[in-house]
Amino acid sequence: MNSATTRDQLLDHAQCLIRRRGYNGFSYRDLAEHVGVKTASIHYYFPAKDDLLIAVIDQYTAKVHGVLTGIDSTMTARARLNRYIELFESAPPDQICLCGMLAADVASLSERARQSVQAFFRIHENWLADVITAGVQDGTLSSSGDAAADGRWLFAAIQGAIVTSRLFQDPQRLRDVFRAIQCQLSAGSDCHSSPSGSRLSQQTGQ
Repeated sequence: MNSATTRDQLLDHAQCLIRRRGYNGFSYRDLAEHVGVKTASIHYYFPAKDDLLIAVIDQYTAKVHGVLTGIDSTMTARARLNRYIELFESAPPDQICLCGMLAADVASLSERARQSVQAFFRIHENWLADVITAGVQDGTLSSSGDAAADGRWLFAAIQGAIVTSRLFQDPQRLRDVFRAIQCQLSAGSDCHSSPSGSRLSQQTGQ
């Protein structure tokens, strides 16, 4: 393996381990076994575990940010929210959001890592707030009157749903929360008469 490939594999496997076990649930030895290298090789790229963690967070955040910016801004706000929710529905069931997992480990994180996790949350909260604001303007979503607060409670609800769905090993719990979110935010529609699940694109034509 060349250097770039080794580093990328270390980051990818570290991300999976964190999403399954948490930051404190794996060691460099565990990571070395997954990648097939010696622990000394990991220290070459990431002298301390915190260096590895920051790199993993940065990689994960950049990827998610790219996905968010890739959601077609010409769609209605309601359709954009639907696409956003679908991202979580397609995630591996045995892994939760990297930064959601790290938020639970906050007492073990460095200040640098804590700020990186906070930045990840703010990206989602701000994106959701912008979508809700747009939804009020185009008439497809409702708001409490404070879009920033709506963005925060919405992302918090999604993170909590992911955790409880994994706890109970029941994906329906995740779908139920998504359904409640869509009913809560839908403007001018009777959510009780719409299809189950989160495929609002079927209703909006988007």
